[in-house]
Amino acid sequence: MNNNVKHDAEQLVRDLSEHASWDDLMYEIYVRQQIERGLQAADAGRVVSHEEVKRRFALRP
Repeated sequence: MNNNVKHDAEQLVRDLSEHASWDDLMYEIYVRQQIERGLQAADAGRVVSHEEVKRRFALRP
């Protein structure tokens, strides 16, 4: 996980299509934030097993 926000933001903008809108950019930032939060949670051990998710939501295999 790169902690250089400026560098990451520049890369994110470079990766957008030429026809991207402000909403497209905001969406990409949002997705990036959520991924990073999930990775931080996993690193901190705040995870739920696949089996536990299935049990909580009464899902069948």
